[in-house]
Amino acid sequence: MTAVAHERPETMTEIRTESVSLAENGPELDEVLWQVWKAVELPEGYRAEIIEGVIEVSPTGRFSHAQVVNRLRDALGIFLHDSEYGAWNDTNVIHALKAWIPDGLVAPRDGAEAENGLGIKASEVEMVVEVVSPGKRNQDRDRIRKRREYARAGIPVYVLIDDYDDQGAVTLFTGPRPDKADWEDIHRVPYGTEVTVPEGPAKGFVIGEAITGPKRG
Repeated sequence: MTAVAHERPETMTEIRTESVSLAENGPELDEVLWQVWKAVELPEGYRAEIIEGVIEVSPTGRFSHAQVVNRLRDALGIFLHDSEYGAWNDTNVIHALKAWIPDGLVAPRDGAEAENGLGIKASEVEMVVEVVSPGKRNQDRDRIRKRREYARAGIPVYVLIDDYDDQGAVTLFTGPRPDKADWEDIHRVPYGTEVTVPEGPAKGFVIGEAITGPKRG
């Protein structure tokens, strides 16, 4: 049923169904992958997600990646400190037998558990953030596959912080279209230009050099 494709640690490993049609066997395949994902045991420093019919295993990010994630979480925590929402990271977001681990997210401090505490329900999440890692497969995951998955889940805001987009760029996706797996509004700015979250609990939160660092190159 499944095949494991081994990649170098800086990319990822995938548990992929090579011969099953997603269109014809979607619900059954989703259930199989869900049970495999719940049972998989990973070495320390790795995480597993279900993204578009594939279980993807990726390593913990590099130090530079962690710096951006931590700056973002700290700044969001301060911004949200008087609200019922908090800045989360390193937790599963669950939607329709899919599981994702964003680098950051905004959700109620007392968000609803999904699947007996395995994660938080995607319907509770108001914003997700991904910080892109090196390597084409990692970049495609955040720029393409997760972009579609977050839209399908109807998450209102997706922020993509991307060191590898030219000299660095932040792209803000709003207005999810679950039926199209895409977004109504896409706003991209280069590093060095501030971008402001336009809606939700983080409305008015500014992403600039204090979070991303300076323009690359």
